[in-house]
Amino acid sequence: MTNVPSRKIEELKSGFEGEVLLPGDAAYESARRIWNAMIDKHPALIARCATTADVVRGVNFARDNGLLLAVRGGGHNIAGNAMCDDGIVIDLSPMKAAHVNPGMRRVTVEGGATLADLDAATQAHGLATPVGINSTTGIAGLTLGGGFGWLSRKYGMTVDNLESAEVVTAAGEVVIASATEHPDLFWALRGGGGNFGVVTRFEFRLHPVGPDVLSGLVVYPLSEAKGVLQQYRAFIATAPEELSVWAILRQAPPLPFLPEKVHGTGIIALALIYAGEPKQGEPLIEPLRTFATPLGEHVGVQLYVAWQQAFDPLLAFGARNYWKSHNFSSLDDGLFDVAIEYSGRLPTPMCEIFFGAIGCATTRPAPDATAYAHRDALFVMNVHCRWEDPADDKRCIAWSRDYFNATAPFASSGVYVNFLTADEGDRVRAAYGPNYDRLARVKRTYDPDNLFHMNQNIKPS
Repeated sequence: MTNVPSRKIEELKSGFEGEVLLPGDAAYESARRIWNAMIDKHPALIARCATTADVVRGVNFARDNGLLLAVRGGGHNIAGNAMCDDGIVIDLSPMKAAHVNPGMRRVTVEGGATLADLDAATQAHGLATPVGINSTTGIAGLTLGGGFGWLSRKYGMTVDNLESAEVVTAAGEVVIASATEHPDLFWALRGGGGNFGVVTRFEFRLHPVGPDVLSGLVVYPLSEAKGVLQQYRAFIATAPEELSVWAILRQAPPLPFLPEKVHGTGIIALALIYAGEPKQGEPLIEPLRTFATPLGEHVGVQLYVAWQQAFDPLLAFGARNYWKSHNFSSLDDGLFDVAIEYSGRLPTPMCEIFFGAIGCATTRPAPDATAYAHRDALFVMNVHCRWEDPADDKRCIAWSRDYFNATAPFASSGVYVNFLTADEGDRVRAAYGPNYDRLARVKRTYDPDNLFHMNQNIKPS
């Protein structure tokens, strides 16, 4: 920014409906903080946009002045690409509006909205679309990487439910991408990350869900994990698509339904939701209570939005985070052995390993139907390594990488792009899979100079 005259910064501020923050401004420090506390970057300028026109001004300013450009939606991405040093951040977080058309079963939501914003708007009408499991996640980053969660077995990936998007391109143009307008861009946005522009508005297809759903946790001791995982594997193979069950290995948090003596001990928790009539789900989930002797359970009918927020305390803003992830087309006994071994020596009580079951609707589109290509993935494993003291960085990262390497022989091809950390540039091609070359051609059309490269980057062909 030392090369940008102050008069140009004043020109940017003039007519800007949002707020332009510079170092030293009162709100600058809070505006540069994002979910992962390991990210400590100092942008020269943060443009907190209120409108699409603000985004256009920000993109043009970055391009015309040769500035490094980052885009912040929810600021939740593990790699920290929402921030940059010395450049400009286009911050969409003030743009959170969501508008529902219940008759058409559609929702339009702005690019700074979180899952909580979207869910609140749609659940007012008993509707939902598949999104993630942490309500503070930004809808933009989640969607652009593919997006999956509790409803995906029934209704597919988030991108499978995207109807259109309003995009500000590198040229500063505002275009609508859909199946009929800019279809190449629309294809690329559905899994190609933030490589192609700033998405200021998404339109999703909605489905009847809730407002009440059958959901909750069944918790077993880690000592029983091998048998529980084997039965889980058999159970999920024949479970109806309305039923989603994930397996989580960690130390027991102080949940009120668990005996106090269990707190801090190793557990395996089965997290479940039935995305249909709760009474129909009751007999279907009964086997989950019989895999061993449970330490406790908390299963019942609750609001869908409450279940969407149930894991927020375990993934709260401000901790240091490092993730590692694999896709799996099957779960092998050898994988279970490794997972149990490493769960027995978690580096901090905040760490966990989860196996998220997808499949069913997520496997039906062809691999090239959207940019998200990993239609053979039936499970996504993620290692959430979390801690607070920077002195623990080396130890926690080493544990995560060792576990990742030990589970690699059991993984299928590809990786979920939203779970890649900043040091995994060597896995970018694996993240986009067989669609990489086509994505590079679309990138050449819409961003030939790679203005948008603060991401898991696809270089223009």
